[in-house]
Amino acid sequence: MQQSHYSRAPRRRPRFAPRSHKNSPKSSAINPRRFTNKAIAAEAEIPYVPTHTFRDFGLSPQTVAMLDHIGYTIPSPIQDQSIPAGLAGRDIIGLANTGTGKTAAFLLPIIEKLSRQRSPVSALVLAPTRELAQQIDEEFRRFAAGQKLYSTLVVGGMNISRQIQSVQRGPHIIIGTPGRVKDLIQRRVLRLQTVSSFVLDEADRMCDMGFVADIRLIASELPPGRQTYCYSATMTPDVQRIVEAFMHDPITVSVIKNATNDHIEQDIIHARDKTHKIDLLTELLTKSDFEKVIVFGDTKYGVQRLSDTLAKQGIPSAAIHGNKSQSQRTRALTSFKRGEVRVLVATDVAARGIDIADISHVINFDPPKTYDDYVHRIGRTGRAGKTGTALTFVPHAPHAATDRSR
Repeated sequence: MQQSHYSRAPRRRPRFAPRSHKNSPKSSAINPRRFTNKAIAAEAEIPYVPTHTFRDFGLSPQTVAMLDHIGYTIPSPIQDQSIPAGLAGRDIIGLANTGTGKTAAFLLPIIEKLSRQRSPVSALVLAPTRELAQQIDEEFRRFAAGQKLYSTLVVGGMNISRQIQSVQRGPHIIIGTPGRVKDLIQRRVLRLQTVSSFVLDEADRMCDMGFVADIRLIASELPPGRQTYCYSATMTPDVQRIVEAFMHDPITVSVIKNATNDHIEQDIIHARDKTHKIDLLTELLTKSDFEKVIVFGDTKYGVQRLSDTLAKQGIPSAAIHGNKSQSQRTRALTSFKRGEVRVLVATDVAARGIDIADISHVINFDPPKTYDDYVHRIGRTGRAGKTGTALTFVPHAPHAATDRSR
């Protein structure tokens, strides 16, 4: 009989509400049993019935025509509930995960405001990562097509001189990461006195990544009467303090559902050493059901070496990590999204904020350092009511290998 490489640890199914293990710096502190879970089918949800169509919001004819052209007719829950408040000028706390349509929920009211008053640097959007900022910029350009509204992307890892030139041209909206925006403010290149719309997207991740001080500095440069949008998957203490400090009488729109990952099949794979681990990974990635896979590694050097090793084994992959330029990361993500490669090898930081549909498997080649990191990683699969699979490599335990065919 063929031996399975998966462990069959006793199935005491854990609940997967994230718990912090920030005091446990080593990944070995996480009990491997926490990486196992027998998936259960996601409960059928009652379909959301929106109270509006995009035509009902009172958007400009140009915007409505563009939305019709790209197939936007029925708003998602976060769009349906927050766009009217955004158009009315209210501050909004949006509790929503990536992939719920929150980008359009704040961009469409901003575009409507910009179409009436085309002042330079009227809107500022902050995002935790280059990739997410770039996705927001792409969405803005798509939604505002033909309206002569201009954006500038200001993120690290790209030529700052070109960004300075672009800012000096007076775009209507600045989209960027906190570090680069702060840099341009301190260089006296970026002035924010005219900003009337301020967005914090994925505020909890920005706080987790250490951007609280940068956000506070940036907010101190904004006029007091601006409209503020704060979108977050969780209301952490840091996000709560930001809300209290920066927002005026906000309304809260929450579309958070299914806070557990019980619908994701989770298991561990025992490996004797690194060579054995690569052999097992290669074997897995040749299987037909591994259709679209993210492999997480610990370091940028390790991720690149692993991607190169897979290529030598005849498995093309794309790699994203901190040593990649923005253009290289963009090309890697594009090739993965288009299916030109089936495997994306990434570090945690590089992968934050990426929203890619239909991920069949997440593989933790290197175990995560904290359980919160684990929950974040595996949440890339099993989206939109679908099931997914997460596998985590752990050191070999001789007694753990069992025959799955029994």
